[in-house]
Amino acid sequence: MRLGVLDVGSNTVHLLVVDAHAGAQPVPMASDKSVLRLMRYLTPDGAITDEGCTAVLEAVRNAAEVARRHQVDDLLPFATSALREASNGPELLARVERETGVALQVLSGEDEARLTFLAVRRWYGWSARDILLFDIGGGSLEIAAGANEIPAIALSLPLGAGRSTIGFLHDDPPLPNQVSALRAHAAAVLAEAVTAFQGLPAPHHVVGSSKTIRSLAKLAGSTSEGFGSGERMLLTRSQLADWVPRLARIPAEARPALPGITADRTFQIVAGGIVLSAAMAAFGVTELEVSPWALREGIILRYLDHLE
Repeated sequence: MRLGVLDVGSNTVHLLVVDAHAGAQPVPMASDKSVLRLMRYLTPDGAITDEGCTAVLEAVRNAAEVARRHQVDDLLPFATSALREASNGPELLARVERETGVALQVLSGEDEARLTFLAVRRWYGWSARDILLFDIGGGSLEIAAGANEIPAIALSLPLGAGRSTIGFLHDDPPLPNQVSALRAHAAAVLAEAVTAFQGLPAPHHVVGSSKTIRSLAKLAGSTSEGFGSGERMLLTRSQLADWVPRLARIPAEARPALPGITADRTFQIVAGGIVLSAAMAAFGVTELEVSPWALREGIILRYLDHLE
């Protein structure tokens, strides 16, 4: 069957169209993305402004039309932290359904972590044994760990790359004291979170997923031999430590000239690097592998599992 997965996130509204059936790898057929950066549209009381609501509506309406053109059999639409946490989120969700016909399912942060972990587990297989996962979105950082398809621990922390940029990196390029403040904040939040993982076995694989981590790995990481004809993308904490200060000195408009840094991530890539570096430090991680599958693939796999 042909499925469309519509992800209304903090940074983008992204439609992925795949051909899929139970027991097989989903095959991407089309993709459509609108860059919103919804964190820019939040009022002091946590509501999405009228301009932001209009942007969401237009992006969802456009994605729904793309899905119709590709004749999807089923559309799986979901929203994450930006709409989940907005004080006018329920009103906006109702308006989206009323005006576009798309009923967005709002995922909890823990659901995001579990579904992303499912995708990573399926990608790496059972031979990977215990996995520790980091996934950095626009609004939140998801961390999960375990040896099964359902993680033993799954947490969501308010350390997304977009949220961290808006909250701490007020200048472009950010000032050194702003970078230091975000680094200290991330370390404090993670120091409390890491206690939940104490007692779990040491991971056999540490995995990073999300566009932010893939971008950082393309910029600063390396590759090694993978399964079949593919390559494994690797990123070390020392590589991050080398590159993040350099990124922080470059204006956002100039960063897309660097390998892996796309226009839709250029404003928040520094914050993403700071948060990832802090997460790796908090968990004593020196190197991680980058998964090509993440939340959208997890949504597809869960849907197919339920069909089966």
